[in-house]
Amino acid sequence: MELQRTVITEEPHLRVADDVLPLCELARGLEEAGEFEQAAEVLNPFWSNLGRAPITTGLSPEAKAELLLRSGTLTGWLGSSRQIAGTQELAKDLISESASLFASLDLTDKAAEARIALSVCYWREGALDEARITLKHVLDSDANSEQRLRATLNMAIVEKVATRDLDALRIYRESAPLFEASSNHALKGKFHNSYATLLKSMGVAEKREDYIDSALVEFTAASYHFEQAGHKRFQGRVENNVGILFFNIGRFGEAQEHLARAHNLLVSVGDHGGAAGCDDSRAQAFLVEGKYQEAERFASAAVRTLRRGGEQSMLAEALTTHGKALARLDQTQASQTALDQAIEVAHAAGDP
Repeated sequence: MELQRTVITEEPHLRVADDVLPLCELARGLEEAGEFEQAAEVLNPFWSNLGRAPITTGLSPEAKAELLLRSGTLTGWLGSSRQIAGTQELAKDLISESASLFASLDLTDKAAEARIALSVCYWREGALDEARITLKHVLDSDANSEQRLRATLNMAIVEKVATRDLDALRIYRESAPLFEASSNHALKGKFHNSYATLLKSMGVAEKREDYIDSALVEFTAASYHFEQAGHKRFQGRVENNVGILFFNIGRFGEAQEHLARAHNLLVSVGDHGGAAGCDDSRAQAFLVEGKYQEAERFASAAVRTLRRGGEQSMLAEALTTHGKALARLDQTQASQTALDQAIEVAHAAGDP
């Protein structure tokens, strides 16, 4: 799908400009609950094409900034879900303009919210240094406690992706009491899920049963908070992470049950990027189990989906899994091609 960045200049005909802020607030609530398609529909009078900027003619600077932010974050999420090439770049453009407008209006918390959303786009692309710099700007600002919590969580995620596990672990441990005090179920669910993911990885790598046990506790907490928030999309991602944990400790039957459940949840909300991640996880599980034909089939499906989008880190991981599966099947040349592509994609994305 070819994206166009031309700003539409015709006046909105279904609603007046004064309706923008209430609509954006409604869309933000839906977005927080993971209902990205519905959030986009709410903004339809001003933004009806994922590949374009929204209609901002005649809006006040604050309303324009809010509309740019909401359409930008939804462009990033929906582009990821549908695996549409170029959406992360467009999302960054919209969100960056929003952040600049909010800053010019001295709306510190809104500027922080925009920069956090921008960091997510960088992270999806594998541009970890840019994500880190953007989040540090928020943490050094006078943003309110919730925005600082969001920035802290994203910083921990970035450090984990950058293979700085001890730095990520420190951030999670130091910030845990702050998240516990929050009343935001969706935010708490994201914290517990990402913390559990780190504990799972470290527990498997270091053969630390205490970390693995703690990861299961954190995943349970994450699932509870996402259920309270009505957030099926992230419930699916928790199921995916639990499945990965189980196959890493040799509980293959339970692993595949959780991964199949994760795939179904993510498909049900139209998150094809997340579902592709589940396919990659299932392929990894089959590799560990020695079922190489099944591993190659699921890895190939993940690569096909992820090639359509802009999430280069996920694509590099799926290509690596596919290369391993092909090697186990003695398809040496195809395996080398996949692994070479994985290296190129990860290198281009700046993902170590």
